[in-house]
Amino acid sequence: MRKGEMTRAAILDVALDLASRDGLEGLTIGLLADKMNMSKSGVFAHFGSREDLQIEVVKLYHHQFEQEVFYPSMKEPRGLPRLRGMFARWVKRVSMEIASGCIYISGAVEYDDRPGAIREELAGMVRAWKNALRRCVVQTIEMGHLSPATDPDQLVFEMYGLILALHHDARFLKLPGSVNRAEVGFERLIDSYQPSRNDVTAANKAASKNTA
Repeated sequence: MRKGEMTRAAILDVALDLASRDGLEGLTIGLLADKMNMSKSGVFAHFGSREDLQIEVVKLYHHQFEQEVFYPSMKEPRGLPRLRGMFARWVKRVSMEIASGCIYISGAVEYDDRPGAIREELAGMVRAWKNALRRCVVQTIEMGHLSPATDPDQLVFEMYGLILALHHDARFLKLPGSVNRAEVGFERLIDSYQPSRNDVTAANKAASKNTA
């Protein structure tokens, strides 16, 4: 990386730390310049505006989330192992963010009723993650690991609910054991969507016909 690129990357790293702690709206050029021992104009030289800086912070957060949660999970076998891997890594990342905060969750609170480019960027990334979860759920159903009657959107909704509850109880209420409760809740959720004996019988009959 060239010097300018290295400086820009360093600014973004510090900006992400500040935004995780104080929120995206708490991120200012002046505060960032102080943290970097730079002038405001020096920071502005790398970003056209404060909004551009905030959007780049959101993109960096999303990139890190993909590297830690999504891509490693895609190496798991299709079906339930992959779905479990996604949720386990998601929980691990949220548990590491208890002291700092989750940009997805805090950003949703900051921009839920504030239209604009930052909201659209953030919402688009959350939708992309939920769509990835939904695709994994559909594959898990197709593999026969979940009941064919499973509603993928409902299951993703319930998984997201567990993460929101984890973040709330662990970060806001500081309740011990919150991570374990989220993990237990997920396993209970998966158990509730297990295929019935009739589902297994029907799947076996279909497989026999296909191989006949």
